[in-house]
Amino acid sequence: MSTADEQRKKTTALPTPGRRGVLVSQDDDKEKTEPAVVHSTESERIFRDEAISELTGSVDEAREVPAAEQEKQIVAKEAEEIQSYEQRQLDWYKNTYRGDQMPQFTLRAVLMGGVLGMLMSLSNLYTHIKLGWGFGVAITACVLSFVIWRTVMVLIPKITQMSILESNCMQSTASAAGYSTGSTVGMAFGAYLLIEGHHLPWHVCAIWTFITAMLGVMLAVPMKRQMINKEQLPFPSGIAAAETLKSLYGGSKEAVYQAYSLVIALVLGALTGIASKGEWAWQKAIGFKLPELIPFSFNFQGIKMESLRGFGFEPSLLLIAAGMIVGMRVSVSMCLSSLILYLGFGPWLVNNHIIESGAKIISAWALWGGSAIMVASGLTAFALQWKTIMRTFQNVNTSSELSGQAAELEALNKMEVPLKWCLIGGIPFALALAIVMYLVFQISIPLGLFAVLMSFLLALVACRATGETDITPTGAMGKVSQLTFAVLCPGNITANLMTASATANTAIASADLLTDLKSGYILGANPRQQFFAQLSGVLFGVAAVVPAWYLMIPNKAVLESYDPPATNIWKAVALALSNGIDSIPQSAQLAIVIGLALGFALTLLDHFFPKAKNFIPSAMGLGLAWVMPFQNAFAFLVGALIAFIWKKAHSKTADVYTIPIASGAIAGESLASAFIAILSAMAALGIMK
Repeated sequence: MSTADEQRKKTTALPTPGRRGVLVSQDDDKEKTEPAVVHSTESERIFRDEAISELTGSVDEAREVPAAEQEKQIVAKEAEEIQSYEQRQLDWYKNTYRGDQMPQFTLRAVLMGGVLGMLMSLSNLYTHIKLGWGFGVAITACVLSFVIWRTVMVLIPKITQMSILESNCMQSTASAAGYSTGSTVGMAFGAYLLIEGHHLPWHVCAIWTFITAMLGVMLAVPMKRQMINKEQLPFPSGIAAAETLKSLYGGSKEAVYQAYSLVIALVLGALTGIASKGEWAWQKAIGFKLPELIPFSFNFQGIKMESLRGFGFEPSLLLIAAGMIVGMRVSVSMCLSSLILYLGFGPWLVNNHIIESGAKIISAWALWGGSAIMVASGLTAFALQWKTIMRTFQNVNTSSELSGQAAELEALNKMEVPLKWCLIGGIPFALALAIVMYLVFQISIPLGLFAVLMSFLLALVACRATGETDITPTGAMGKVSQLTFAVLCPGNITANLMTASATANTAIASADLLTDLKSGYILGANPRQQFFAQLSGVLFGVAAVVPAWYLMIPNKAVLESYDPPATNIWKAVALALSNGIDSIPQSAQLAIVIGLALGFALTLLDHFFPKAKNFIPSAMGLGLAWVMPFQNAFAFLVGALIAFIWKKAHSKTADVYTIPIASGAIAGESLASAFIAILSAMAALGIMK
């Protein structure tokens, strides 16, 4: 490598993470900044080869090649593909793999990842309830671990630095604990709480969360060889995490500055959370208190606008930072849609006594139309990915052994997770899930097994979608399950919710492990040790998110006070599918029809006119604005404007610091708010004073 090349490598900054690396939600329509994708040429080659293969097949048919000759050609082509695959694997083993050269799956890596993951699970639980979104934790965990460990090394000089593979193992553990495990607790179990009025027992939540996460991990085992080793799917967030670690360990000053900017933003976010949510005497004594809402007070069409729930500005760094990430298109769509709801429909609904009061503008009416837009958009986008779906089932290769006899290939086989582990672990967990469905939710064993099988199939599709686009369509996957079981178990609201939860949890866990394995593949890690790290992360995640859920949300009233958008959507879909459309107010039924049409049409426009996408309203933005209060949409717009103006004024610094600062602010405020919510609930229950 030349001196110039070495210098360029040293000054490489943290890559801008892909969508899943920072923000993960049911909104599959947010603007995405792609990381620098290594292996892009390999991906292009794969797709080019597929096109050539299809063209060759057509030519062969036209020439009417004899059947015997066609068979020989197929056998020869398969042999060539196997040889090419083996050669790629040997090249990776000789030139990239370093799992035997440095520590990887160590106690300190797992503990660091587990602790960070547990903290981030509280952060994501809060953001799921508050916004309906979860934020990927891998890159944040990499940066925080790097900063924490450097501080420890200064204080205790005898401590050695974690190896880059230890840090990769750490982020696998953190991601499993903080992101993929229990990702739908606040939505599925929250919707159950809103509908039934009481919690499910904590041990049911713990067992359910553990089993579905473990099923997802087991399912990812056979997919790793096919999607990562053979097809070289990008998994952009996995690439971003790997490049982040390379930058940090390469000594890039810019990367270190980004890391510290994230930490500073995290501290400021935590202080904002304390100032807005805390109610301690010392705060009031020194005036360290922010209002949770600054209402916009004026009369409009005979209505006091402050009487409409959330009509004002919430001084929240979390919301502003989220707007910085999602960008102008989604944020403008959200704000305009929310203004239409509050200034257009709000006074009409109150004046015509369709809703009891302005406080119920969302829960009693708007959420039906908003949910319809997002459901239609999600399912339409999923259907438009039919090529991805077809490739999922055409290219599944569960072969657990490479055919070569070389010593290197044998070593490769030994470091991969054996397929039998998937079977030995997956079958018992699948049976256990079906039994839990039967004992707790009165879903028959055959239907329970069908739900598990459906979860597997939809998770395969979700994994491929994540690998190709960095979007895990968990919202659409869950809705497919809900629609299916509305037919198979009509009127069973619980079955409708929990089968969707099983599908979504399994899909997220599978896609998360594959994304982490992509990072390891780039860095030369041992995949079997990463698998163990992911399993460890599941345990940490269950230990954190389940008690946090019951402490943060002790009863229905507390959950209703958040007006949780995603939870309300799950509830609305379950009620509509189980109780029938007649249970919904007539005006809201019309809103559903219009919402379905809008979601369908806007998604088609996005798909067929990609160049005009910036000028087409975001379907997810329009729908989300009708299931969350105006204060959220307005703060999003403020954040998007800050990022937009910053980008126009100084593009270079905006590109470098926007994502780290926003990510830190989100993590800090959500963590502080989650802890305050838990402490407040414990005080209200008399657990602590």
